[in-house]
Amino acid sequence: MAIGSYGADQSGLIYGYVFSTDGIGRLVNTDQAMDWLARRQESRSEFLWLHFNAAHTAATNWIRQHLNPPGEFADALKSGSKSTRVEQTHDSLLAVINDVVYNLLEESAIQAATLWLSIRPDLLISVRTRPLRSVDRLREAVNSRESFATPLSLVIHLLRDQADVLVQIMRDATNRVDSMEDNFFSDRLPSRAELGGLRRDLVRMQRLLAPEPAALFRLLSRTPEWISPVDAQDFRQSTEEFSVVLSDLAGLQERIKLLQEEVVAHIGERTNRSVFVLTAVTVTALPINLVAGLFGMNVGGVPFNQDPLGFWIVVGSLVAVTWVAAWKVFRRLQ
Repeated sequence: MAIGSYGADQSGLIYGYVFSTDGIGRLVNTDQAMDWLARRQESRSEFLWLHFNAAHTAATNWIRQHLNPPGEFADALKSGSKSTRVEQTHDSLLAVINDVVYNLLEESAIQAATLWLSIRPDLLISVRTRPLRSVDRLREAVNSRESFATPLSLVIHLLRDQADVLVQIMRDATNRVDSMEDNFFSDRLPSRAELGGLRRDLVRMQRLLAPEPAALFRLLSRTPEWISPVDAQDFRQSTEEFSVVLSDLAGLQERIKLLQEEVVAHIGERTNRSVFVLTAVTVTALPINLVAGLFGMNVGGVPFNQDPLGFWIVVGSLVAVTWVAAWKVFRRLQ
């Protein structure tokens, strides 16, 4: 299978890039990456990015044998840790970040995919179990000959792509909520199940991604010496952008919550009105049922039994009483 296809070679490598002094990446396979690693001391102005498939059985062993990763990174891969964190480990950075695959048209709308990163001054190792949209966008940027000066600049671009993906999710979800609100004001109630499902997905997504900005800001408070001021500033800016998107996500959740409450209140009002009408009809018909029951008893002493106009007297009295009761009851509905 050719390197650069969406699978992986025998080492689990999906694709790799060597970035020269001008920041332009060129695609390399496993043998070329090994050759670069062997002469890395001669290529201090270059750096290498290797992207692996963690689902490949050989990937973790190959990384341990040939890339000498920090122990914390190897342990995170072995345990499959999905807890978001960004921390300094000796002369490198360890990052575990979660990306979201989200399709509003599917029942199982939200899916999370984890990316493990080891960042050194001359080497970026990224490992994933499932395809990530943000990594795909980063690869497209590299293939389009966008310039990257350091491995950290690749990570910064990745974080911005992740924020862009989240913005698109927010935009799609906001359009859905806007449509639901328009239907509600047009007296077409949105589905409570649909509202609940959308809100549940957004809450899960926020819970998954919310720790990331905090972890990045903790790192920025103690920036490693090998990170340049320019990269640190770009890193901080991308983190702030991500925090803003998460804040907007919380605002959208609040909108959905308020809409849910309005729908529940509207349904409750409709139910109460229906119960009141049913009760009013029952109360209005009560005199007729009561008199019919009394006059239907086969006993002596029934009034108007011998009067030729007795039937009409009783009917007229019932009509008058029923009309007065109905007028008082239904006047409350106005």
